[in-house]
Amino acid sequence: MTKSTIVSKVLAAHCEDIARILKSLAHPTRLKILCHLLGGERTVNEIIEFTGSSQSGVSQYLARMKLEGMVASRREGQFIRYRISDHRLERLMKLLKEIYCD
Repeated sequence: MTKSTIVSKVLAAHCEDIARILKSLAHPTRLKILCHLLGGERTVNEIIEFTGSSQSGVSQYLARMKLEGMVASRREGQFIRYRISDHRLERLMKLLKEIYCD
């Protein structure tokens, strides 16, 4: 078996996961949230300010992204701080930023 065949089989085995991540990235607000989280942990208010979205909207996006394993949170006093939880997603976001934003 050639190296390219092995790579193709590995990629094929991960297609469902990749499609799920790309589907989540296809929404502009979720993409903005992840872009903002590239700079480190953020509170909901910081995310609201950056995205220009409503508090309820941002909370719904974050809840979904948390369920999907894209973000994690931690409580700090009265604030909840969010961060990207998957290093592969963080790498992908950095690459997208490099291609489209730099």
